[in-house]
Amino acid sequence: MKVALVHDYLTQRGGAERVFELLCKRFPQADVFTSLYNPQATVDLGARPVHTTSLQSIPGSSKYFRLLAPLYYPAFRAIDLQNYDLILSSTSSFAKAVRKRPDAIHVCFCHNVTRFLWDTQVYLQGYREYQRLYPMINSVFRHLKKLDVKYAQEPDLYIANSTTVARRIHSIYGKQAIVINYPIDNSRFFFSDRKQDFYLVSSRLLSYKRIDIIIEAFNWLGWPLLITGDGPERKRLEAIALENVKFLGHVSDAERASLMAQASGVVVAALEDYGLVPIEANFSGTPVICFGAGGVLDTQRPSVTGIFFKRQTPDAVQAALLAASRTEWDYGKIRDHALNNFTEEVFFQRVEQVLEDLGVGATLTPA
Repeated sequence: MKVALVHDYLTQRGGAERVFELLCKRFPQADVFTSLYNPQATVDLGARPVHTTSLQSIPGSSKYFRLLAPLYYPAFRAIDLQNYDLILSSTSSFAKAVRKRPDAIHVCFCHNVTRFLWDTQVYLQGYREYQRLYPMINSVFRHLKKLDVKYAQEPDLYIANSTTVARRIHSIYGKQAIVINYPIDNSRFFFSDRKQDFYLVSSRLLSYKRIDIIIEAFNWLGWPLLITGDGPERKRLEAIALENVKFLGHVSDAERASLMAQASGVVVAALEDYGLVPIEANFSGTPVICFGAGGVLDTQRPSVTGIFFKRQTPDAVQAALLAASRTEWDYGKIRDHALNNFTEEVFFQRVEQVLEDLGVGATLTPA
């Protein structure tokens, strides 16, 4: 049985790309397809061949890939997958549109519905250079919405990473989805029960991440806060931060893992559809102080692995931090929760059962 792995674009290194990397490792003999590929900017696929589309030949396409939005659906429809029996797509937008033989099976690992189409104003808050284009592109987006719904009917089965995403898939695309929480590569993280006197934010610096309210809370508390990651909001956030808040920019995977293990807590204020950072913190034995909505409702246990706050305000973050500081955490239980629910082994056991139900379970045996 021939297997094809398809991803939207490999031009960055985010949570969706990390999941696709796991799929590639699991199926070393599968062929890989994507619209654009920049090996220096994305996950490590080694010397593995990556089949791209005609968009790859456009100058600057990897850097300005968001500007190519109207071209992705035709590009994915043009990919020839007629020789493949099983297609596993990994998508937040376009890869679900690939065509298959009538007797082939297409399973879509959907990280989200196409956010820039269905949640445009919130999405563009993080990309100010595109906000001024909105009046011009609004009509284009209306057309793309119709295509998005049309091509969302292509997959035979959707696997959603969270209950929140499954609801969106059903609401917008009219498709049912099975919820299987995505794993992380836990080999990159290590456990420690010796916590240091600082808290950690690990995030792209985008407005919807609401790092501003975290900074305001720490300004008031005066506690040490370290922030890893970069993005268009950095200058604004640095301008409001006091001396107890330090911006580290991009750090190595090893340094990030060390910070995760040593932090008193990891703070997340965004409404995330799923969110890998809280799970990474849990693998490190570190509690999470987070906005109690979205994906964390699937992955976190209040007062066991973390503390929820109900409003995205500095006061609510402060109250949650104070509650966390008074909690006697069982760091080993935090780590065990992650090990029991979010390893690659657990993830692929659940996926294998789904594929067996579809009659293709043997395909999941790694080569």
